[in-house]
Amino acid sequence: MDRDTCIQQMKERVEAFCLDRDWDQYHGGKDLAIGVITEASELLEHFRFRPPEEVEALLADERRNQVVAEELVDVLFFVLRFAGKYHIDLSTALERKMIKTEAKYPVEKVRGKNTKYTEL
Repeated sequence: MDRDTCIQQMKERVEAFCLDRDWDQYHGGKDLAIGVITEASELLEHFRFRPPEEVEALLADERRNQVVAEELVDVLFFVLRFAGKYHIDLSTALERKMIKTEAKYPVEKVRGKNTKYTEL
């Protein structure tokens, strides 16, 4: 479960899986970045051209939600592999990015809006 698993454990699980299969040779930075976007595209296929109501119904259906979850995990796999291989501390990077993003999008200016920070 999410609350019981730390990011480092997930990175180690993915690394062991890849090392057992001798896949390091295929996991350079470029290839892992391509993997992220390829898997994200497969996730997107489930939602493309669907109205919001249909998306909500899709995600409410247990079987279809599981299919979407598997696509999302494929993206996570490549993110974890990239971060593990290139020594990126995701928790620290996320916190740094959140601080920057909070400065770009102050609550008092953006609450309830989807305006890009350059247009505030």
